[in-house]
Amino acid sequence: MGSEFRVRELVLGIEGLALLRHAMDADEKFLEERVAEILAFASGRGAPLPDGGAAVSELDAAAGYAAWSTVYDSLPSASIEVEEPVVHELLDRGPVGTALDAACGTGRQTAALTARGYRTIGVDQSPEMLTRARHNAPDAEYRHGRLEELPLDDDSVDLAVCSLAMTHLPDLTTAVSELARVVRPGGRIVLSDMHPFVISLQGQCLFVKGAGQLAFVRNHVHLPSSYLAAFTKAGLSVRSCHEPVFNGRLAPGGYEESIADAARAAWEGIPLVIVWEAVKSRQGATSEVSGA
Repeated sequence: MGSEFRVRELVLGIEGLALLRHAMDADEKFLEERVAEILAFASGRGAPLPDGGAAVSELDAAAGYAAWSTVYDSLPSASIEVEEPVVHELLDRGPVGTALDAACGTGRQTAALTARGYRTIGVDQSPEMLTRARHNAPDAEYRHGRLEELPLDDDSVDLAVCSLAMTHLPDLTTAVSELARVVRPGGRIVLSDMHPFVISLQGQCLFVKGAGQLAFVRNHVHLPSSYLAAFTKAGLSVRSCHEPVFNGRLAPGGYEESIADAARAAWEGIPLVIVWEAVKSRQGATSEVSGA
């Protein structure tokens, strides 16, 4: 993939995916509408698109989250809406102690942890996101740092949480090892990430950066086997794995709303995120996974 793409091609892809997934079970009207919209967008006669369908440029994680930080909390997100109930249920299961919110962003999970009585440390590489986090969860402690080199001592927290961030890393191994390093033996890791299905199909972390302009931060596909290999290498035993599916909420920014029927049909039943709960063993352990 290059460093930019056009919304028109993304729209055509979603239309095609809806057609592919429902070619055998949809009524004729639905199929005819998909073909008609594909022809219209391909010829430039489709509904208006953000920026007129102009190219969407890539931003690295630092620049992307700096631009995103001012609007992040106000944008509806299907991924967050299906992820939070699962993660919060897992937070409620363990004994309260010291927690790390790694790649804490604007403090979404930091606030959830402090509300549950955890002494919480939020870490993020984005100063702009940390500023928002301090406002949203003022009772936590914050440190500037990266997932691949967490600014915490070994065996210093009872729980480590990392939400929707690993996808920006080309490889999981170092970051998972860092989470395991800072968790005490017997402690837990709750890790959520974008599901490889949806990244493979749609790809990137697209957002409105201002004045209707779109940008994206690159996501990388991490298959479940990659997570399992990283967990095992870090001495973690997987307790559960959850895959909440699309809830009907379309991405903000305008391009999906213009093809709402196709978009909902394309994503119907597809898991948006994957949520892992793992335990740091006192000795080496293999993963035993239970679904939910």
